[in-house]
Amino acid sequence: MKLQDTLEVHVKAAVKALFQSELESVEFQATRKEFAGDITVVVFPMLRVVKGNPAVIGEQIGKYLQDNVTLVKDFNVVKGFLNIEIDNTYYLDFFNSIKDNQNYGFIEDKDEKAIMVEYSSPNTNKPLHLGHVRNVLLGYSVAEILKASGKKVYKTQIINDRGIHICKSMLAWQRFGNGETPESTGLKGDKLVGNYYVEFDKAYKKEVSDLMSQGLQDEEAKKEVPILLEAQEMLRKWEAGDDEVVALWEKMNGWVYDGFEETYKAIGVDFDEYYYESQTYLLGKEFIAQGLKTGVFHKKGDGSVWCDLTEDGLDEKIVLRADGTAVYMTQDIGTAIQRIKDYPDVGGMVYTVGNEQDYHFKVLFLILKKLGFDWAENLYHLSYGMVDLPSGKMKSREGTVVDADDLINEMADTAEEISKELGKLDEYSEADKKALYKTIGLGALKYYILKVDPKKRILFDPKESIDFQGNTGPFIQYTYARIQSILRKAGAKEDEVRVAAGVPLHEKEKQLLKQLEQFPEVVQNAAEHYSPALIANYTYDLVKDFNSFYQNVSILGADREEEKVFRVALSKTVGQTIKNAFSVLGIDVPKRM
Repeated sequence: MKLQDTLEVHVKAAVKALFQSELESVEFQATRKEFAGDITVVVFPMLRVVKGNPAVIGEQIGKYLQDNVTLVKDFNVVKGFLNIEIDNTYYLDFFNSIKDNQNYGFIEDKDEKAIMVEYSSPNTNKPLHLGHVRNVLLGYSVAEILKASGKKVYKTQIINDRGIHICKSMLAWQRFGNGETPESTGLKGDKLVGNYYVEFDKAYKKEVSDLMSQGLQDEEAKKEVPILLEAQEMLRKWEAGDDEVVALWEKMNGWVYDGFEETYKAIGVDFDEYYYESQTYLLGKEFIAQGLKTGVFHKKGDGSVWCDLTEDGLDEKIVLRADGTAVYMTQDIGTAIQRIKDYPDVGGMVYTVGNEQDYHFKVLFLILKKLGFDWAENLYHLSYGMVDLPSGKMKSREGTVVDADDLINEMADTAEEISKELGKLDEYSEADKKALYKTIGLGALKYYILKVDPKKRILFDPKESIDFQGNTGPFIQYTYARIQSILRKAGAKEDEVRVAAGVPLHEKEKQLLKQLEQFPEVVQNAAEHYSPALIANYTYDLVKDFNSFYQNVSILGADREEEKVFRVALSKTVGQTIKNAFSVLGIDVPKRM
């Protein structure tokens, strides 16, 4: 039982014994730094059941706890706040219970129902870019955090591999490609296809300009552009199963899939299941038919089918066009239901999609509830803000996006530049240096993005993210490496690190132990709120506390052997907790830096 839960039992007992009153709950908060104490009981809420002066009530409860509870060493009252000082034996007992636990903070799969987390879900007409990177890092990290909290998790994505945007790249390659391939150009397949998406846009704009020079108005010219009409015809042929178009589509999508996999591997993320829009876009129609029978949907005079959500504070939403073709909502309804069929143990889903789709997911979740699916109560839209650069917004059609692969390489290059300035890697081989630069660069990128609340927009600055000081990935990685250096110098082996009972605690040691005790709760809170930022910022606080401990307390030069043994063991446990926290963020920690 954690400290707060233990104290709550005793505070309730004190109130019952002293005032013959029952408390439903006890409010705690961290003790302010200017006062002595480890945890604070807020007395004011008790006034609902206990009448009197809050300071006097606090004094009485504090005295009762000090007299009757061994873990309470001392107390003081400031107005209506009861500050409690916890006996060192509590923290040493806690430490001895966790110090050899390699999975500290994590719990085994305990839920019968699994959660499916969807992320990435790119289009196959271009490579992954910086916006995708935030999506992928968020989705992967949330999946890992949910697993660490005791959930069974499936990671998935739906690849948007059909539609007019795909045909634009295909048509441009047919026109301008001269048969080039990833092999003949040395380009990754997704980059090659993305180049032709840009080429299509250039040709489209030129043809619009030509038509306007012939007297057509802007809007009319955009509708009559020959290259666009040809792309639309290609889409119709694909939907009709034209052999030649389908073969080209399969070939170029194959190039893109290979490119995506290379990028995912470089970023360090994976998936358990892939869904493809080309296989799911017809799903959902049967459920629209069922919903018509049950009154969830209604048909208008032109034959289109709608869902009226005005009583729920939303609007009417079309779910089937007049010609019987599906819209995105139809497909998303069908895909969600198909996933439950494929994975019957799934009881909820998390969709990692940008905040421009907030309304879409409100409608989707509500429709699935109206269709009677109980798991629809456990759907969550992991909405996130866009990522901007100092240079401004990215545009795929114009080729001004920050390519994910280029970004990863740039981060490694920046890490190399800064590391060379610091001059700490002189004894490394070139291969080891390159591997470390990538670890630092990726750590910087991931931490910079994940430390921010998902709903907030990010201005991403690569240089700032690789600063070895402050709230950055490299700063935390460097602290982990420092701890490993301490362990090497101490010659400590796992079976030799033992903590003697009764070791006196320095205030910096106690603060570290208090911070360590919070980690399991932080993991659970991060899972509940789908927020890697809670893990990231906890880790930064832990590292700050460790560095303060390191600067104020002699570890290897301790006066007594039992103090040295404890401090080495404490350092080791902090290092393991950093490693565990960073593992759910998808960040590696180097043993040397």
